[in-house]
Amino acid sequence: MINKVVYLFPGQGAQYPGMALDLLESCRELKDLFSIASDIAGKDMEQLLRNASSDELKRTDVSQPAITLANLAAAKYLEIQCQRENGPNFKPTGCAGFSLGEYAALAIAGVIGIEDCFFLVTRRGKAMQETVDNIEALTNDAPGMAAIVGLAPSQVEALIAKWKSDDPAVSGTSSPALKDLYAANINSPRQVAVSGSSATLEEAEKRFKEAGARRVLRLQVSCPFHSPFLKGAAETFAIALERVEFRDPVIPVFSNVTGRQIQNGAEAKALALRQIVESVRWTDVESSIVQLKPDALLETGPGNVLQGLWREGGSDIPCYAAGTAESINGLSV
Repeated sequence: MINKVVYLFPGQGAQYPGMALDLLESCRELKDLFSIASDIAGKDMEQLLRNASSDELKRTDVSQPAITLANLAAAKYLEIQCQRENGPNFKPTGCAGFSLGEYAALAIAGVIGIEDCFFLVTRRGKAMQETVDNIEALTNDAPGMAAIVGLAPSQVEALIAKWKSDDPAVSGTSSPALKDLYAANINSPRQVAVSGSSATLEEAEKRFKEAGARRVLRLQVSCPFHSPFLKGAAETFAIALERVEFRDPVIPVFSNVTGRQIQNGAEAKALALRQIVESVRWTDVESSIVQLKPDALLETGPGNVLQGLWREGGSDIPCYAAGTAESINGLSV
């Protein structure tokens, strides 16, 4: 019997054209949510999701409100299903979000309101996109991210530390020190996403493969997330953050920065700012969720990335897709 369900909300990279529209078409009660998102983002989000290309959705200032809408639409659809006579018991007893997904988790945990959630992710996305655009204009180099598959996080972090400190004059090599390479997302025991400039990522790909990585994959994002590249975005976002009240959680919610349960609203607000430039410790988040002893987890939003990372973490607690009307209607856990 399912008594304890934890929601996991995906972040950027999970987006796709048309996401969440099936939820809206299956449940017109979601219309108000779409209207709130549209008013705050300053664009018709339903039409955006219908018409935007993959490249347009990849832009950080577009994808952040769009993915947050898809995440919250899935959560609302689940809530409505639970309220129906003889409906399933999928009310969350805890939640967590990967990177951007943390904002949907904060909303569902009662830390921030729905309007404030859309306000923050809209401002966050714009601040990040402007920072990246400025970097590209000044350096003629588009920073980004890559996933390192097949190396343990400790290996990746140790290699980055070594490469940052390498001095070609001392080491006798012609390879440059990789000063702007950062471990951004600790995704699983065998996968880490790194942020860096385009030139740095190209060089790092060779080195990680030489060190034993099975694959190095460029990610479909337009920003070097969770790294000092975004210091300017954090400074801009801090102004928006001060306008929003953060309350104490009503259910457990977990921080990407610490990997632990957030205790109060003040801590949540401070961590929201730090999260922009610090690593996502997702493996630690997963370990903390296990301590809750849930019966199941639901990936509440587009895609299945978090289900894959959960399986790689080795837990025998099941994690199910809950990002489309079909997947939610088909849940039989």
